[in-house]
Amino acid sequence: MPTVDYQLATTVLQDLVRIPSVNPDLVTGADGEAKIASYIADTLDGWGLEVQVREITEGRPNVIATLKGTGGGQTLLFNGHMDTVGVEGMAEPYSGEVRDGRLYGRGAIDMKGSLAATMAATKGLIDSGITLRGSVIFTYVADEEYASIGTSAIADDIRQGRLRRPDGAVNTEATGLRVGVGHKGFTWLEVVTEGKAAHGSRPDLGVDAIAQMGKLLVEVDRLQGQLAAGAQHPLLGAGSVHASLVNGGREMSSYPGRCTLKLERRTVPPETADSVAEELEKIISRLSTEDPGFHASSRVMFVRNPWQADPRSQIVKTTAAAIEAVTGTPSTTMTQTGWLDSALLGDVGIPTVICGPSGEGLHAEVESIDVTSLGTCAEIYEEIIRRFCA
Repeated sequence: MPTVDYQLATTVLQDLVRIPSVNPDLVTGADGEAKIASYIADTLDGWGLEVQVREITEGRPNVIATLKGTGGGQTLLFNGHMDTVGVEGMAEPYSGEVRDGRLYGRGAIDMKGSLAATMAATKGLIDSGITLRGSVIFTYVADEEYASIGTSAIADDIRQGRLRRPDGAVNTEATGLRVGVGHKGFTWLEVVTEGKAAHGSRPDLGVDAIAQMGKLLVEVDRLQGQLAAGAQHPLLGAGSVHASLVNGGREMSSYPGRCTLKLERRTVPPETADSVAEELEKIISRLSTEDPGFHASSRVMFVRNPWQADPRSQIVKTTAAAIEAVTGTPSTTMTQTGWLDSALLGDVGIPTVICGPSGEGLHAEVESIDVTSLGTCAEIYEEIIRRFCA
C-alpha cells in the first residue's frame, strides 16, 4: 500500500519554492541552481540515499541520488529540472503560500512540485521498509529552461558508462496525472541574404538585402500553410515554421548589404534537422533560379529532436497501471506541444514516459499547483517504483 505523507510533499515543495533558482542564462545575475541543489542533496543524503553533486559548469550543478536495490532487478531513472524562468511581474514569487487547495510561487508546477513528489515518494518507500531488487536513480538537473546542459550531461554520462543505463525513465514534467507519450521538437535556422551596400541615392549601384529577404519570408509563410494542410502526425499533428528575428541595414540613407533572418521550425517525427535544412535549401535554390540576383545562405543553429514514447514499453505500461491503481480510474494519454528533456533520454535509447502533477501558470505571472494532485503524484511515483523495481 502507498505510504506517502501528503504533508511532507507540501512542506518540501514550500521549501523548494522559497529557494530562488531562476536560470542565469535567462536573467543575468540570477541565482541558478546551487542553493536548491544543496537543499535536495542534503535532504536525500539525510534519508540514506547515495548522493552526488556534479557541477556541469560553474555554479550549475546536477544532483544524482540513488536508492540502491539489493540486485537483480531493473534500474529506473526519474528526471526533473531545478531551474525556473524569471519572476518579473510576480507579486510574491517565492511565497509558497497555500490557498484554497493550491500552492503558489515560481516553479510550483514547472517543476518543483514534481521534484517534491519524487522526494516524498522516496521517503515513503524508505519508511515502509520495502526491499527493492532494482535501484532508482533520481536526477535533479540544471538548465532545462535554456539549453538543457543538465540532462545533456546525464545522457552523456549514460552513453559513456559513467552512470548505469536505466531500463526505463520517467521525466516528471507536469501532465495532469496523465501518461505523457510525445512532444514536438524544434530546429533553429539562420538565413543570410546578400545585397550590395550603396548610397541611398544610387539604386543603380545598390542591392537591397532586406527586400531580398522579403522574398524568402513570403516562402516561409507559404511553407507554414503547406505544413498546416499537409500530413499530420497521429499524436502531435503538423510541424510548423515561423520567422523569429530579422536584422539588417546600418542607417536610413544606405542600401543594406546584408540581412539576417532567424527561423524556428517545430518538428514532429520523422522530421529531422537534416530534412528541415534540406527543405529550406530547396526554397533558396528555387528563388535563386527564379532571380539570378538573389543570393542567400543558411545554416542550422540548434536542434532538439521530437520524441514519441513506445506504447509497448514496460515503463509506459507500468505508469498507466500505477495511475489506475492510485486514482481508481483508467489512465489517459497526452502530448506536449513544447519540447522537454525526455527527448534527450530517448535519444540515448532509454524507454521513457512523462508523468507529473496538475497545475496552472507555467511561465506566467501567477503559477500554482493543485496540492491534492501533488500528493497523488507522489503516490503514483511510489507505485511505479514498486512495480518496476521490486
